[in-house]
Amino acid sequence: PLYDALYDMLPTEQVERRIASGEIEIAPIAFMRGRTLGDAFVILDEAQNTTPAQMKMFLTRFGQNSRMVVCGDPRQINLPDIGKSCLADAVAKLEGIEGIATVRFGAADVVRHPIVGRIVEAYEGPDDA
Repeated sequence: PLYDALYDMLPTEQVERRIASGEIEIAPIAFMRGRTLGDAFVILDEAQNTTPAQMKMFLTRFGQNSRMVVCGDPRQINLPDIGKSCLADAVAKLEGIEGIATVRFGAADVVRHPIVGRIVEAYEGPDDA
């Protein structure tokens, strides 16, 4: 999804130039261990599929002058052994900490085809609310 978003926002040659120069880096979460991400804008996408250890490791890479965005949908977890989304767990643990904000999106925020919003609403029935 990150590549799709990059190419939607920037011309192809600009994306390729920025990746080649290291200005934009896309790396698996496993490659974050031991790093400090300073002077950076860091995005963790599909965060609902992280383990608690991965989430903690990622969040503790935070460096000076950086911003982090963690995005995902706790209802779309693909890790059956975990059961509960680690994203939901992180939100619960971190809410109320100064400097950390959360934003929740719903069916009205869908920017894909209009039918997607209706699909989301159908899946968010009384048992899923």
